[in-house]
Amino acid sequence: MQNDKTLTADDEGKDVVNSDGDKIGRVTNVEHGKAHVDPDPGLADTIRSKLGWGDDDEEDYVLNTSSIETVTDDEIHLSR
Repeated sequence: MQNDKTLTADDEGKDVVNSDGDKIGRVTNVEHGKAHVDPDPGLADTIRSKLGWGDDDEEDYVLNTSSIETVTDDEIHLSR
């Protein structure tokens, strides 16, 4: 688990989960420490992001690091 909230390309492909543990999206790209999240990734998007081929589209949202509670090997957990 990462102790800081600095995101890198290694975080691409991770699931984003809310404070209730529900999956709400997947990180498709990280630029300048900011994660771009697809709120409803399809299979192709998931594979691209896991391979590091992330590509933003008009449906991605930038995740504020202030919203992040913890980062694990597989997920980014949001605070309440």
